[in-house]
Amino acid sequence: MDTIASLFSFITTPVSWVIVQFHSVYGALFGPDTGWAWGLSIVSLVILIRICLIPLFVKQIKATRAMQTLQPEMKKIQERYKNDKQRQSEEMMKLYKDTGTNPLSSCLPILAQSPFFFALYHVLNSIASNDTIGVINTSLLESAQKAHIVGAPLAVKFTDSASKVEALGASLTDVRVVTAIMIVLMSASQFFTQRQLMTKNVDTTVKTPFMQQQKMLMYVFPIMFAVFGINFPVGVLVYWLTTNVWTMGQQMYVIHNNPTPGSKAQASYLERLHKHVTSHGKVSRRRDKVIVKAIVAKGRDRNEFERKFINGLSKAGLAAQADGTVIKSDTAVAVEAEDGTPTTGTPKRQQPKRQSKAQRQSGATKAADESGQKTSLTKSDEPEDAKPAPAAKKSGAKSGSGTRSKAQSGQRKGPQRPKSPSKK
Repeated sequence: MDTIASLFSFITTPVSWVIVQFHSVYGALFGPDTGWAWGLSIVSLVILIRICLIPLFVKQIKATRAMQTLQPEMKKIQERYKNDKQRQSEEMMKLYKDTGTNPLSSCLPILAQSPFFFALYHVLNSIASNDTIGVINTSLLESAQKAHIVGAPLAVKFTDSASKVEALGASLTDVRVVTAIMIVLMSASQFFTQRQLMTKNVDTTVKTPFMQQQKMLMYVFPIMFAVFGINFPVGVLVYWLTTNVWTMGQQMYVIHNNPTPGSKAQASYLERLHKHVTSHGKVSRRRDKVIVKAIVAKGRDRNEFERKFINGLSKAGLAAQADGTVIKSDTAVAVEAEDGTPTTGTPKRQQPKRQSKAQRQSGATKAADESGQKTSLTKSDEPEDAKPAPAAKKSGAKSGSGTRSKAQSGQRKGPQRPKSPSKK
C-alpha cells in the first residue's frame, strides 16, 4: 500500500485541503469533533469531484452508445477472422478509427476518480496510524480520531482487531455492524445501478456479446465491492457509498431524459413526449427538440418506437419538422408502416382478385342474358311500321333455325364454303 500511496502522493495534499475546508464549515454547525462534521466533509468531497467529472460522464455515455452501435460490425469481424487474431485486432482498430470511437472512453470517470479514491484512503489510513498528512496537522488529527459515525470511528476497518478499535474509543461489535451495513448498501447500490442499465437502457433489438459482458459485470461488481469493502476504512466506505448513490441518481436522470435508442426507456420516454405534444401542440423543452430532430433525421432508419411516435403525431394532425419542432398539418401526412415504408392516410387501390374459369363463364352468361333483355326492351319500344314483315320474319326464323341446327351438329357458324367438285 505504501507504493500505491507514494504514486498518488501528488494529490494527497489537495484532497486533505478540501476536506479541511469543508470541515471548518460543518464544524461550526455540528462541532469540530463530531462524526457529522467529518462525514459530511467526505460526502461534500465526493459531490465536488463528481460535479467536476460530469463532462467525462457525458463522454462515457456517448462512447458506450457508440460501442453498442458497433457491436454487429465487431461480431462480423470476429467471425470472419476467428482464426487470425492479429488480423482481427487490426480490423478492430481500423473500425474504431473510421467511426471515431474509443473503447477506453467508457472507463474515463472511473480512471479519473481513482487518484482521489487512493488519496482519501491514504489520508484516512494516516489518521488511523496517528500520522499527520497534507494540511492535516496534529490538532486536526486528534479531532478526526474522535469523530464517530454511528459509533464507528472514521479510520477503522471491518478486519481491525479489538485493541485497535478500543484505542479509538469504540467497540468491535459497533464497528462491524456499521461497516457490514455500509458494505451491503454499497454492493446493493452498485447492483441496482447496473441492473437498471441492463433492463431499461439497452437496445433490445441487438443481441451482442457486449450485452452478455454487461450482464456478467452486474453480478461481478457487487461481489468485488463486498470482498474489498472489509478492508476499507469507514471514511472510505462513506466515500464509495456516496459515489455509488450519485452514479445511480445520475444514471436514472439520463435514462429518464435521454434514453438509448431502441430500449424500453426510449419507449416510455416517447410515450410521455407524445402525450405532452398532443396536449400542448408543441415541443417545449430544448432536449425534447434535440431528440425529435434526431428522429426526423433518421428517416427510414427509425426503430419501432420512433415510427410509432411519428405515426401517433400524424394521426393527431401534427407533423414533426427537421428542426425538432411540431406543427399542425391539414393535409394527409405520411404514415410509416412497420417496415419503415411511408404510406399516406388514404387507402391504396386494390387489384381485383383473379376469378376461376367457372366464375368467368357464369359472369359471361349473366352478361349475355342482360344484353338480351336490353335488346328485347329496345325492340318493343320501336313503332309498328319499323317491324319487319311476317314473311321475312318467318323466313328469317327458318334460316335461323337451320343455322342453329347446323351449329348444334358441330359445324361452323356462318356461310359455308362450297365443296370442291371431286375429280372423276
